[in-house]
Amino acid sequence: MANKGNKFIVVLTESQLGWGEKRYTSSRNYRKGEAYLAIPRRIAQELELYNSNYKEGKDILGINIFNCTSSDGKFICQFKSQGSKSAGDKYAKQFSVNDDLRALGNWYSEINARVGDQIEVYFTSPCDICLTYLKK
Repeated sequence: MANKGNKFIVVLTESQLGWGEKRYTSSRNYRKGEAYLAIPRRIAQELELYNSNYKEGKDILGINIFNCTSSDGKFICQFKSQGSKSAGDKYAKQFSVNDDLRALGNWYSEINARVGDQIEVYFTSPCDICLTYLKK
């Protein structure tokens, strides 16, 4: 479980900034504005960041649901850790806004985030995350 003070930095990629359009799968239609924030595998394991496979599809605060704000105050949401490296894997590979894949993309647009910029993910508690944009 993540604890207060745990943090990691994610370097933004084209795929993260434009997930709805820059996808490497054709499992569904492209959707402009969708975005995500990657979780490195080592970090997911170290901080025990799980997807819904971990608790049989249940969403649990501090397990795969987190309260999220940005340090600039422009982004407030409920983050969901989701996705997996392979079918049935319990570790999450990304964060996105619960039930709104465009919300994070809207924030990226608002802060003018670009490929190579960084986002610091800082846990203020086991259930709360603060994102800080670090321009390249």
